[in-house]
Amino acid sequence: MQEFRLPDPGEGLTEAEIVSWRVQPGDAVHVNDVLLEVETAKSLVELPSPFDGTVEALLVEPGQTVEVGTPIIRVSGGDAETVETTRATEQTIERDEDGGAVLVGYGVRGGAETRRRKPHTVREVPERDRPAPPASVPAAAAAPVIAKPPIRKLAKDLGVDLASLEGTGLAGEVTRDDVVRAAEQAKVFRNLDAPAWSGGREERVPVKGVRKVIAQAMVDSAQSAPHVSVFTDVDASRTMEFVKRLKASPDFADVKVSPLLIMAKAILWAIRRNPLVNSTFKGDEIVVHHYVNLGIAAATPRGLLVPNIKDAQDLSLLELAKALQQLTTTAREGRTQPAELANGTFTITNIGVFGMDTGTPILNPGETGIVALGTIRQKPWVVDGEVRPRWVTTVGGSFDHRAIDGDVISRFVADVASILEEPALLLD
Repeated sequence: MQEFRLPDPGEGLTEAEIVSWRVQPGDAVHVNDVLLEVETAKSLVELPSPFDGTVEALLVEPGQTVEVGTPIIRVSGGDAETVETTRATEQTIERDEDGGAVLVGYGVRGGAETRRRKPHTVREVPERDRPAPPASVPAAAAAPVIAKPPIRKLAKDLGVDLASLEGTGLAGEVTRDDVVRAAEQAKVFRNLDAPAWSGGREERVPVKGVRKVIAQAMVDSAQSAPHVSVFTDVDASRTMEFVKRLKASPDFADVKVSPLLIMAKAILWAIRRNPLVNSTFKGDEIVVHHYVNLGIAAATPRGLLVPNIKDAQDLSLLELAKALQQLTTTAREGRTQPAELANGTFTITNIGVFGMDTGTPILNPGETGIVALGTIRQKPWVVDGEVRPRWVTTVGGSFDHRAIDGDVISRFVADVASILEEPALLLD
C-alpha cells in the first residue's frame, strides 16, 4: 500500500487546491496516468501517477487546499522503489510531446494516455436572442452593403450586422477584418439580458487560487512602486494596412495576425532604444535586463494571467506571431504552466479588444513598465491641414518612477507610437 503525497508543482509553491479527481476507488492506474487536476496560485496542473496499482482511497475532497507533502491518494500494488525514487527527485514541471504537464522524476511511459480537459468553447448565441440592429435609418434610405458571399456568411455566423459597418476595402467593401473586429468588440455586449439575482441577499466568493495571488500582487505593486502614467493618440492607419498585407502573405497563412503583433514588435524595438524600461528596481540597484520576456495580459476563465514569451527580442515577425498565438490559445484553454508565468520583464495589456480607448494599468510585480493598447477605430484626424477619417488608437502605459524618469518614459512611448504610425520600419 502506497500513499501519493502532493508534490511541489513547480516555482516553489507551497500549496494547491484539488480541482477534480480523474480516478475513483477501484480504478487501475499505470505510470503517468493522470490522477487529478490541481490549481496552484499560478496555473492548472495535471498530476500523473508515479506507479502502477489500484486506487484504494482518495484522501482529500475536490475544493480542498492542501500543503505540499500532504497524502492525497492511497494506491495498492505500487512499486515501492519507484515511489521512493520519485519522492527523492526534485519535482519541477516539464512538457511531454503533447504539451502536457509532466513532473520530472516520473518519466514519460511510451504509449501512455492521459485524460485531458477539452478546450473551452463559446456557445453561439441563437439568432432570436441577438440584439436587433439599430432601426434609426430607414431600410430604403440605407446604402447597399458591398461584401462578398464568404464575408456575408462570416457576418451571419458571428452575429454581425453588415449594415452597421463601414467597409475598409479598396472599393468600400466590407472585409473579413471589419467583420471580425466588430464581432470582437461587440461580444462583450452580445447577451443583453440581465440575469436574475441568485438566491439570498448576498453571495460570498472565496478569495483563493489565482484571484488571491492577483489581489496580493496588485496591492504590493501599487503600494511599493510609484506609478506614473502617460498617454498619446496615434494614427494607426498604416498599421491596419500592414496587418492586412501580412494576412495576405503566404508566410502568415496559418497564423493569427492582429495589431497586437505590431505593438509587440514596436515595444521590442523601443526597449532597445530605451533599455531602462526593461528593468527591475531592487532597492539599492536597478537590474537592467538585456533580454525581453514579453508578458501578454490575458483574460481567461481562471482570471487574469500574464504568461510571457521568453527571449522575444530574438524572434522574427513571423516567429513572434506564432508565439503570440500559442500563448493566447494556451491561456484561454487553461493550460498555462507556472514556468510560462515566471520571470517576465515587460508587459502588454490589450484593452482594445473590450472596446476601451485607454487605461492606467498596474505594473506586474518586479517589472518597470506596462503598456496598454486601446481599441483602433476610425476618427477624424488632421492630415496635411485637412480633416480625414483615419484609424486612431491610444497608447498608454504605467512605469515605476523609482527606476526611470519622465524623459525616458516619454521617449519610450513616443518610439512605440512612431512604429504604429509607420510599421514598415520593422520589416525583417
